[in-house]
Formats: sequence, structure tokens, C-alpha cells
Amino acid sequence: MTPFLKLKNLALGALLLGGIGMMASCSTNDNNGSNGNARLQIALTDDPGDYREVWIDVKDIRINVTDADDQNWTTLPGVHPGMYNLLDLVNDKDTVLADAEIPSGRLSQLRLVLGDNNYIITNKGEKLMLTTPSAQQSGLKLNINQPVIGGIINKLTLDFDVAKSIVKAGNSGKYILKPVIRAVLEAVGGNIKGIVLPDTVQTAVLAIRGTDTIASTYTAAGGYLIRGIDAGTYSMHYLPVDTTFKPFVKDGVTVTLGRITTVDTVRLQKK
Repeated sequence: MTPFLKLKNLALGALLLGGIGMMASCSTNDNNGSNGNARLQIALTDDPGDYREVWIDVKDIRINVTDADDQNWTTLPGVHPGMYNLLDLVNDKDTVLADAEIPSGRLSQLRLVLGDNNYIITNKGEKLMLTTPSAQQSGLKLNINQPVIGGIINKLTLDFDVAKSIVKAGNSGKYILKPVIRAVLEAVGGNIKGIVLPDTVQTAVLAIRGTDTIASTYTAAGGYLIRGIDAGTYSMHYLPVDTTFKPFVKDGVTVTLGRITTVDTVRLQKK
């Protein structure tokens, strides 16, 4: 077996294991990055606190692209409601609360809506419920006031400060949840897009660095888009499903943080 065929088989295996479903579902507009939308991920992380466990009950996330506090709030699609132990998310760990397409532009505000089932487990093993001030029952409002960029992944990390967020109410034995959260919005990696002709031939597209397949996708109507990969230089491998066409390799494709790299059109040749 030739070295290229070995690489091809390894790459195709990585593509299948990596989950091609999310890639094959891309529309032509999405592949070209021209639909005016931005991808927004909401992640939750935590600074350590002096408890064994801290559980919060996430119900909803709402966003506002205007400055009006009392209107224009919309529920963010793709929210993952549920119970989250904040102390599982320390030391640079995080979990994705939402992954959604929103109109590109400016994200003004966000509301994190919590339910009533918030509690802590103390170092002695006691379970103590956390009460939430009535002013926060409509959701904790965070001012973001930053642009979300179309065509790339915008990751908003909610850094929950446990030590400052849990307050003991005098000698009553009650604990109050007053979330102190720092919101950090950043572009995640860069994107690679391009076109493969003939556009009737579905083609696997792999971004390879060294011997590792970093990301992969399939073409749809000839177009492809690989999102949110680390900045650096990649070798692009094009593996047509129709084996009467030759594979193609393009080296030296550079990805820049927060930008879309457009690769020259690839024209597949018959064997």
C-alpha cells in the first residue's frame, strides 16, 4: 500500500469516528458562510469554592441585541437545561450550555434563568438549599456589549465565582445564591472554506496537521466549511466518494484566529 493510500485510509477512519453527521447537514449557504449568521456557544466554568459540591438548576438562556431592558428578549435556541455541579468545572474545565446560530452583529445582554433546585453540599456532607433573591427570578442579567462575528464560532464563557456567589444569611442557617459571573466573549480558532469541482461529486475534506486529522467535513453542492480550528498551517486532503476521481492534497493552508481562510477552488481529475 502506498503512503498516500495509508494516509487516506487513516484520514477516512478519523472522519467517520469524528462524526460526519454534523458536517453532512450543512446547507450550501452555511458552507459559503454567507447567511449572515454567527455561531454562539455559551460555556460555564467556575472558580473554586469551599464546598464539596455546588449545584445550579439551569432552565433557560435569553439574549438581547438591543439596549432595552424590558423588551426584545429572546430564548437562545440550542440551550441544554439541567443540573450542573460547578465544582466539576474548575481548573479551565467548562461545559457547553448552548450552541446556536444567531444573527451576526452585537450581543448586548444575556439572562441566565435558574430554577428553584439550587443547593450546596458542604464539606461535612450536609445538603443546604440556596434561595434566590426575588429580583433575580426573571434571570440574572449580564451586560455583554460585544460583537458576534458571522462565519466563525463565538464562545461566551460564564465564569462563576462560587466563593462570592454564595452568601450566608446571618445566623438563620440559610444560604442565598447571588451569582457573581464574569462573561468573556472570544472568537474560537478560525474557519476554512472553499469549493470542490465538479460540485456533483461529494468529497471528504480533511484538515491535517502533521499526522493528525484535526477536523473534517463533506462538501454539499461543492461547498465546504470547517469551523473553529486552531490557528496554524494545515495540509488539506480532498477524498472524493466517487473513486473514479483522484484524491487531491493542498499544503500550506494557514488559519488565523477569528478569520475565514478561503482555499482556491479544487478541481478533481479523473483517474
